[in-house]
Amino acid sequence: MAVKWHVWLTGRYAGTKTIHGSTPNSAGKTADRMNQPSEPIQIQAVVFDLDGLMFNTEEIFNEVGDQLLIRRGKEMTPELRTQMMGRRGPESFAVMVDWHGLRETVEELLVESEILFRQLAVGRLAPMPGLHTLLDAIESRKLKKGVATSSPRRYFHEVIGPFQLLHRFDVTLTAEDVTHGKPHPEIYLTAAERLGVQPCEMLVLEDSHTGSLAAARANAVAVAIPHQHSSYQDFDHVHFVAERLDDPRILELLLPSLPQGERGRG
Repeated sequence: MAVKWHVWLTGRYAGTKTIHGSTPNSAGKTADRMNQPSEPIQIQAVVFDLDGLMFNTEEIFNEVGDQLLIRRGKEMTPELRTQMMGRRGPESFAVMVDWHGLRETVEELLVESEILFRQLAVGRLAPMPGLHTLLDAIESRKLKKGVATSSPRRYFHEVIGPFQLLHRFDVTLTAEDVTHGKPHPEIYLTAAERLGVQPCEMLVLEDSHTGSLAAARANAVAVAIPHQHSSYQDFDHVHFVAERLDDPRILELLLPSLPQGERGRG
């Protein structure tokens, strides 16, 4: 790909917000929505994360991180991966440098990672399972759709362009559109505003703790669909954890409003 990885990956952060229907517990996490009183859910819009949720790019990013550390005799642990995932590129590599006491600068690692990503991504980018089925289901209900990614817009177009999907989304938000990155809720609050819905009427699909926490803090209906590199992360704050994009429980959320107690839960 022609776009530099360190130019693509800009825009991710941390913040706190009390969620409607749930409160922070003593550990600073938000209580599981499933433990809260039943209230009607009426989804009016669906917003997708990009990397690792719509496309398998997170798999490639993780291989890049592994290779960078192998070259230095270091190891990518689940703990380090969790700390890096979801952050801006420079902030993510700053974590790596501090974690392992690396001598290289963040900029040097970014340049090296760009080369690795280009090599590893050739012929491998693909939609995640169930993406097209879910898009068709959303369109059959005439619901609005959006993408909210922490990656820059140029990278977004590089990834989504070859799959001819851009025209299917009403709103697309990238790193340039917000001041604060995930897990700050700004990107999802902005998505709701541009889609013309209340955050609580918006279903947000995320693959990581960082992204799903941003959605929950925005008071959206957050559903996590983790992959092998994020399945061990904390998702206590989400509505439920699904296995893939066309999970029957996700499709059920697209139906007209029902009390939470009458819907399937996981």
